[in-house]
Amino acid sequence: MSERKDAPLIVLLPGDGIGPEIIAAARRVLEAVGEFAFAEHVVGGASIDEHGTALTDEVLDACREADAVLLGAVGGPKWDSTDPDAARPEQGLLGLRKGLGLYANLRPVRPSAALVDSSPLRRERIAGTDLLVVRELTGGIYFGEKRRDGDRALDECVYTVAEIERISEVAFEAAGRRRGKVTSVDKANVLETSRLWRETVTRAAEGREGVELDHMLVDNAAMQLVSDPAAFDVILTENMFGDILSDEAAMLTGSLGMLPSASLGGDGPGLFEPVHGSAPDIAGKGTANPLATFLSVAMLLRDGLGRDDDAGAVEAAVDAVLSRGLRTPDLAWDETRQPALPDVPEQVEVGTEEMTAAVLAELR
Repeated sequence: MSERKDAPLIVLLPGDGIGPEIIAAARRVLEAVGEFAFAEHVVGGASIDEHGTALTDEVLDACREADAVLLGAVGGPKWDSTDPDAARPEQGLLGLRKGLGLYANLRPVRPSAALVDSSPLRRERIAGTDLLVVRELTGGIYFGEKRRDGDRALDECVYTVAEIERISEVAFEAAGRRRGKVTSVDKANVLETSRLWRETVTRAAEGREGVELDHMLVDNAAMQLVSDPAAFDVILTENMFGDILSDEAAMLTGSLGMLPSASLGGDGPGLFEPVHGSAPDIAGKGTANPLATFLSVAMLLRDGLGRDDDAGAVEAAVDAVLSRGLRTPDLAWDETRQPALPDVPEQVEVGTEEMTAAVLAELR
């Protein structure tokens, strides 16, 4: 049940592992910037334990009625299985994307100036990086036919022209608001789906003024993200490649704990979530980094509810606490590997609650 009926309704899906901790913190941030109604439901492993399935029809219906959906994380070793018929937490996430028609996943990567020493890359490598990964979300190998036949296994990868056209539109529109460059990533030298992808994206770019398109093979893209990340503006790619490349790109920010995401589609609500996983090894220890979830809240406010000022306030609060040197354990840098710069604040290691309190103080 929601708590207020005269405010935007946000469905909270804490999920598994550290999910409940970071979603509880994110709710406090939302309450600090506005009036919202909340409804909370189980998904992923928690739903398997309670209902035998990772996503119930009732929860999916509740999400469809919301103005936005905020997800924590799903998964954990408790539910790991090689049995193809076993329920898996990730089925809940895939079901949400499919059921809500969320075909475009946006993952911005902009390393904070205060975290230049937290990235595993040298600071000169990441200087000036500000990119956006636009990932197709409901097609490809993740949603293709899956089958076991004795000692053989099959995972089918399928894409249609229509699917590629609509995600291309998202990428080109995003590039038009940014620096005007789209890099389409595929494996067209090997895969037929990638050849169709490249042909379709090329046609979609025709006649677009102010937007430059180039193509890059996925293995080369993986290398260039490490060697020259600032050269990218918008990366457009299919489902599996986008999953892998965006996790790689997250390390430019210093940690997966800094990368937010938005999954958008047609007329229904968007799904907003941090890119990191459920981190069951630190669940309940109070050390989880909530900042990716707070930045996902900012995307929810801007892209889901059209509240640009509130989104900017959350982002500014995150930048402010980082500039003061506050770091959760995943962000702490190794000074023996890369000595701190004179203008980088001395780091102060804090837990989830301390980081949340600092962001709330900045918002106030």
